[in-house]
Amino acid sequence: MKLFKCTIAPIIQRFVCLMTFLVISSCASVPKLAKEEKQIIKEVLKAPIREVVQGKTGMAQVAGHQIWFEHQQPKEESKGTIMLIMGNGNDALTWPQNFISSFLDSGYGVIRFDHRETGLSTSDKKWKAKRAYSLNDMSEDVIAILDTLAIQKAHIVGVSMGGMIAQILAIEHSERVETLTTIMSSADVSDPDLSPMSQEIFPAMISAVFKHGFFGNTKGQIKLQIVHRKILMGEATGQIDVRAMAKTSLYNLKKRKGYNLLSARHHFKAIQMAEPRYEALSKSLVPILLIHGEEDPVMPIAHSKKLASLLPGSDTLWVKNMGHDLPDAALGMITDKMLSHFNEKH
Repeated sequence: MKLFKCTIAPIIQRFVCLMTFLVISSCASVPKLAKEEKQIIKEVLKAPIREVVQGKTGMAQVAGHQIWFEHQQPKEESKGTIMLIMGNGNDALTWPQNFISSFLDSGYGVIRFDHRETGLSTSDKKWKAKRAYSLNDMSEDVIAILDTLAIQKAHIVGVSMGGMIAQILAIEHSERVETLTTIMSSADVSDPDLSPMSQEIFPAMISAVFKHGFFGNTKGQIKLQIVHRKILMGEATGQIDVRAMAKTSLYNLKKRKGYNLLSARHHFKAIQMAEPRYEALSKSLVPILLIHGEEDPVMPIAHSKKLASLLPGSDTLWVKNMGHDLPDAALGMITDKMLSHFNEKH
């Protein structure tokens, strides 16, 4: 036994040293926060926590899941409803309020919600790989919200994974979809003729978790959200509204359940299981708008361009200097295009 301990101890020490080296090395490649950005985070932490949720909230019940949603209404008579579907591992509050306000000011009601295993959404079922839920299952969450609010049809808008869910809704529930808008998304992430999703972004995201969020305090968790945003920007340049992001993150951490890092893994499993949607979408009569950033480091713009080539009646917007996010500098251009898309149908 003593010989065994003497033999195994050096191996364990080497392993620990190697893992420590790998973690330190990977963290070194994570984008750094500027001194000014760190100061803003300190100021936000000292200030009173502002209210972020501005609309009426509720829960939709679907197959053992309770889906939290917020419904914001315009001041004047509503022209219709916009349903926002966020991407992998993200909750409702990831949608910036200034993005939502553009639609409210133009007379549209807006719904945003927490995906399964994020935010305030809960489940009676424990996730297991053998019975993992699919994107089709997640599309039923949207229908459940619309049914709960007694809304027959909505303009469906999805970002990244949310765009994939939105596509499924246009295929399987076309009677509930006024228009479809997919942003930085794909109809087949495994398309062999296209560049795959980036193999570099996800290690960088994980490294950022080790550096800021795995055992991090509130400040570290806030930093993680901002650093992840910087990673998703890729080669695109532009300013991030650090103060707004920090306030929203603080609210999420103190007034809600915070962030569930495992949800991204479970959502990614759903993405991997999904079938291609090219053919079904080509037969859809739902008006479609495709938006994509030219600098997207996660989902190459070729995915949206191929889909556009198969949908002659679709509209497109290719945004320069935009990564896998909604850059503040491009929000006006994006929302104007979307409103034109909605208003044509209206």
